[in-house]
Amino acid sequence: MKKKNVSKYFGCMVFDDRVMKASLSSKVYQSLRKTIDEGEQLDSSVADVVAEAMKEWAVSKGATHYTHWFQPLTGITAEKHDSFISPSPNGGVIMEFSGKELIKGEPDASSFPSGGLRATFEARGYTTWDPTSYAFIKGKTLCIPTAFCSYAGEALDKKTPLLRSMEALNRQALRILRLFGNDHVKCVRTSVGPEQEYFLVDREMYEKRRDLIFTGRTLFGAKPPKGQELDDHYFGAIKPTVAAFMEDLNEELWKLGILAKTEHNEVAPAQHELAPIYTTTNIATDHNQLTMEIMKKVADKHDLVCLLHEKPFEGINGSGKHNNWSLSTDDGINLFKPSKKPETDTRFQLVVGCVMKAVKKHALLLRTAASNPGNDHRLGANEAPPAIISIFLGDQIGGVVDQIIEKGYADSSIPAGMLDLGVKECPAVDKDPTDRNRTSPFAFTGNRFEFRMVASSCNIAEPNTVLNAMMAEAFSDAADAIEAKLREGKHTDVAVREVTAEFIRENKDIYFNGNGYTDEWVAEAERRGLPNVKTWVDSIKSVTEPTTVEMYEKFHILTKRELEARAEVFYETYSKTLNIEAGTMIDMVTKKIIPAVIKYENNLAASVNTIKSAYAAANISTQEGMLHEIAELLGETYQALKKLSDVHAKAVAMEGKEQAFYYKDVVKEAMDELRAPVDKLEVLVERKVWPMPTYGDLLFEI
Repeated sequence: MKKKNVSKYFGCMVFDDRVMKASLSSKVYQSLRKTIDEGEQLDSSVADVVAEAMKEWAVSKGATHYTHWFQPLTGITAEKHDSFISPSPNGGVIMEFSGKELIKGEPDASSFPSGGLRATFEARGYTTWDPTSYAFIKGKTLCIPTAFCSYAGEALDKKTPLLRSMEALNRQALRILRLFGNDHVKCVRTSVGPEQEYFLVDREMYEKRRDLIFTGRTLFGAKPPKGQELDDHYFGAIKPTVAAFMEDLNEELWKLGILAKTEHNEVAPAQHELAPIYTTTNIATDHNQLTMEIMKKVADKHDLVCLLHEKPFEGINGSGKHNNWSLSTDDGINLFKPSKKPETDTRFQLVVGCVMKAVKKHALLLRTAASNPGNDHRLGANEAPPAIISIFLGDQIGGVVDQIIEKGYADSSIPAGMLDLGVKECPAVDKDPTDRNRTSPFAFTGNRFEFRMVASSCNIAEPNTVLNAMMAEAFSDAADAIEAKLREGKHTDVAVREVTAEFIRENKDIYFNGNGYTDEWVAEAERRGLPNVKTWVDSIKSVTEPTTVEMYEKFHILTKRELEARAEVFYETYSKTLNIEAGTMIDMVTKKIIPAVIKYENNLAASVNTIKSAYAAANISTQEGMLHEIAELLGETYQALKKLSDVHAKAVAMEGKEQAFYYKDVVKEAMDELRAPVDKLEVLVERKVWPMPTYGDLLFEI
């Protein structure tokens, strides 16, 4: 079979810069580029021309419909398809698409989570075109990335605040650059490369697990004899079945212009990772949403199921989405990349100080934005970063920061060098002057910060909105402080050094280069006053705290009312998730597990009686012991089932924040109590009788 040339079909389903340049006049193209690159308002006449070109291109690719593709507070994407056809006078149809249709759509806004921003009887909402993210074709539909807002203009989605935060950060970053004498930079943008972790399981086995179908994770399951103990899956040879999936996945992603780059086996059996090349944050967000959707579709074609839940299997590695975050100018300067002599790089030192200030002040908000109910099962366990937010800077940059803390400035740093393996056949390689720290949730990795806490299934718009907003605030505070010192008559270099030292010293407690997995760090973090919030629901309060409201309102990202609405949606999401999980557990135990155990118990009892009848003196202590143990565990299971059913019924009758905390404090505990005897029964009951595939089946049989 002839292999396809990737360079020939890459981005073939995207109305990207290449297509725009070829299909638009120079004047229209330049106008659109100014909107994309510099944030200038788009003229409606330009929109009409772009719409026509977009329609002609889409139709040539076989598209018959268009949709405003948006990201409501569900965390997934939404779309409503309209055809291009309009009636013609002769009784036929013509293919039409106007600038008005490109710019604005009107989906029902009442049926999406809104936290009270939209009542049931208030149906109208608006989707508005995001010209900074390229339109693309999916199936036979032209998908137009859009923002989603209410009739009154409140943000009902995750993209709108992201775009607002990007603009806020751009304005404040330009203030900092101007203070350093850089007057030619026009724009500063954040870039993101989200590393997507996931599991692949056999579809036939998946369909026999109601917990996986309804919740995305296994609610029951005994640990298999072999898990990840030998570390033999990580970076190991990719199995042919998985390789075929990855090959098809890459092709589909590349057609959509998604820069899928690195793929490998992750630590846990059946776990894998896909990492893209960095791109602008709002585009990276769109691409990651598409990636998760396409992963599931391609897996289905291979008789597999892609699991994106943060902890689909208890006792082994969960899945995250490491959010590699950088900040660059339109002329290619990466503000997170130090010079070869970071001890003299005052701009970089100031940026590090701003990062420390931002993360320290909004640590709890970051923890909230990176999580969902599933992430509670992952954080702090099995190689996941701890729930405590801290910053890792490495030896080189950490050494510079240590000097600034001690004496207000730095005059030395660890130099880069060469790594010599002592094997003459192997060439010496460049040695980075710093290391990486997988135990840190927020680690500096040479030219970016890796936010490792992010949940694998979440929309990365949420954490990146927070990252952008808090950095905009820190830059604003820094610019204000430097400008105040300049008005006092201080030289710019002196003002910058003083502000940098103040920021670093005041926020030094957030800086930690050690092992984040140790009990000693937990105690040390508490001494430093760093939050250690174990559950998502406990962190949601950060969304409406005065510091959050002040920051978001100052930079026109979200209003207090919009933030309160989001907190309400988060509490509701937690409750609904636990409601589904508890209901699924009750259903599985009642209809599948207890009947299967009783059947095996009866078979075992019959065997005992048969042996006794045939040979009264036979030693049947093993059978009787097993029968006794199974009977005891079955009794525990029934009592735990009754308890869960009772507390679940009480939870359903509650509402809002009270309901969410009841699910966390009471229902979750009852769920754990039900799981414990069931998992023990799985080990004792004959495999062919057990009503669902085991962990060993799911993890090792593809």
